[in-house]
Amino acid sequence: MSLLKEKPRTEREKVEQRREEVLAQGRKFKYPMQYAKHKLVINTVLVAVVAIIAMVVAGWAMLYKFQDTGDMLYRVTQLVPVPVAKVAGEQVRYSDYLMIYRSNLLTTEQQGGQLGGEEDDNMVRERCKEAALRSAVEYAYALKLGRELGIDVSKEEIDEAFDEHRKVGGVERSEESFLKIVRDNFGMNRTEYRRMLYLTLMKAKVTQAVDDDARELAEKIEKLIQEKDGDLLAVIDGLGDAVEYQETGQLVDNLNVDGGRSEMAAKLEVGQVSERFLSTNGDGYYYVKLVEKTDTQVSHASIKIRFAEFDKMVEQLYQDGEVEEYITVGFDELMPQSEVDEAE
Repeated sequence: MSLLKEKPRTEREKVEQRREEVLAQGRKFKYPMQYAKHKLVINTVLVAVVAIIAMVVAGWAMLYKFQDTGDMLYRVTQLVPVPVAKVAGEQVRYSDYLMIYRSNLLTTEQQGGQLGGEEDDNMVRERCKEAALRSAVEYAYALKLGRELGIDVSKEEIDEAFDEHRKVGGVERSEESFLKIVRDNFGMNRTEYRRMLYLTLMKAKVTQAVDDDARELAEKIEKLIQEKDGDLLAVIDGLGDAVEYQETGQLVDNLNVDGGRSEMAAKLEVGQVSERFLSTNGDGYYYVKLVEKTDTQVSHASIKIRFAEFDKMVEQLYQDGEVEEYITVGFDELMPQSEVDEAE
């Protein structure tokens, strides 16, 4: 028998206890989220994580396994700077690769039309991919060297190149009409075309900067031009494959698309040889001699010193394993192994 007895509760205490019980029950209905909030937060986080992982895996598969080149994935790569390769530690942007590939493929299809079969179509696509990936690698390496050499391309230089392209063929086009031509022929919008100009100008500057041999040969040719009294054929005698000699053989338009030679020739007097100038696509130096001209046409001879050092540097990177490609491209991938071995 217990010696301690519970003290009887008063009516007031009983009412107070009952009141708290009723209020506690009511709170569960009035504030239901208060009791389920932690579960809701956990579930939301889990769903978000699973969704993100699924999107990343799906995106990776579409880009690196199935190599989707469609509009949606292309726009994604423009927003998210994912790499398609790596060269000497420099990431190669997937968006640059797709931009070049899509443009090259459109141009090829417009020029060649239907090739007549799925195999031919696949071959063209793989060759375009192969060329686009190589170009993207070269542009990325040029950007890396440009930073190291303190070389850059300004907005003003891009604007100038853009305006020059608008005037190709001697026609003063509006920006709107020019962009329509760009879109129809290259599949690019204004931003993409300016990006392409930036990459091209950057590579041209770097290619020129690293080629000491071309610069030394140009200085030698300048002396020979003086000694040979402007006879370009006599100048190249003994120089072998280091230079290229060409003649138009007839009158061509002043604005002929030929690396800037006809445009330069139009500024000369007959028999005069120009000073050294950079080709418009940045792949070498030119010397031009005017043979004949009218108000709108010229006939000329020219010497070209092609830049080779940058190409050698890139080739060496491939040989040394300094280029890591994250996708596999090339027509050989479409052939049975036995046929690949025979081709080799």
